[in-house]
Order: sequence, then C-alpha cells, then structure tokens
Amino acid sequence: MKHEFMKVYIVILRGINVAGKNKLPMQELRTILNDLNFFSVKTYIQSGNIILKSNESRKNISDKIKEAINKKYDYDVPVIIRTIEEWQTAIDNNPYKEVDEKQQYFTFLSETSNIKSFEVNAKEDEFTITNAMVYVNAVGGYGKTKLTNNLFEKKLNVIATTRNLKTTLKLFALAKEIN
Repeated sequence: MKHEFMKVYIVILRGINVAGKNKLPMQELRTILNDLNFFSVKTYIQSGNIILKSNESRKNISDKIKEAINKKYDYDVPVIIRTIEEWQTAIDNNPYKEVDEKQQYFTFLSETSNIKSFEVNAKEDEFTITNAMVYVNAVGGYGKTKLTNNLFEKKLNVIATTRNLKTTLKLFALAKEIN
C-alpha cells in the first residue's frame, strides 16, 4: 500500500491521562496503532494526541482505535479526528490570538452542534463557538475556568476535548512533517 496517497490525520482522544484513571502509555498506544495498519504514527505528550496516515474513512479510523483501546484497557475513549486542513482552519480562526498564549485553548467537538451559544457565568473567561470548535480565552488559566469539556458536552450535546495553544500548534507542525 502506497503511503504517499494516504491522508494525514490528527487524532485526539478524550480523557486520556498521565496517571490514574484512563492511563494509556503512549508507547503502547503507538504499538496498537501500528498493529491496526496505520502509518507514520506519532504521539505527542501523554494525553492522547496522535498523528497518523491512513486511506481509511474517519469513521473506520475512529472505530478501530476505540475498539482496540476498549479491548486492551477496557475503557471507552472518545476519538476526535481532523485533517491538516481542518486543523489549520481551527488555528487561523482563533479569535483570541491577541491574548496571552497561556489563556488560549481549543476545544475540539465531535461534530458541529445545533446550539451556537449559551449563557454561563464564567467570570472574565470567554468562549466562541465556530462550527465544530470552541475557542476559549481562560484568563486565569484552564485549571480555574468553568469553560470545561464537561460544560461544553452538556450544553452542546457533543463530545469535546481541549488542547492548549502550544499543543495545538505542535500537533499541526508534526502533521505537516509527515504529510
């Protein structure tokens, strides 16, 4: 199978942690993904960030990853997949580029929600929903904001997982390297 005709995907897993609940060592994850016949597999930091090449559909990729993790670790991990172009658009459309980079967060949604806004008392923190993205300006940092994955999942009826600006940019750079 020729890799040059494969698409590069950025795959982010929801709820993967360094320690404790849903611990998933990245070396083991890379082995699983290679065994599933994905190519040029890279992971970044210990929180479920993956770059891979495949000629399969997003649904097949997502289903295979979820099933393999469930089989080996017995937990259900939501999988969100974007192309390089979609990732670039997410970065380009960030409405909070002018604020301190430590305040900029990208919440990737499993799909575009029918709900385009809602009220929440988040003090000075703010968010913007654009298609299948929520951009968060967490003034006091993400650890203190009320604008969490759980909030967005509950209010928008979708799966959500958040990455900071540094991780979002690094994943884009890694994806471009194997493209």
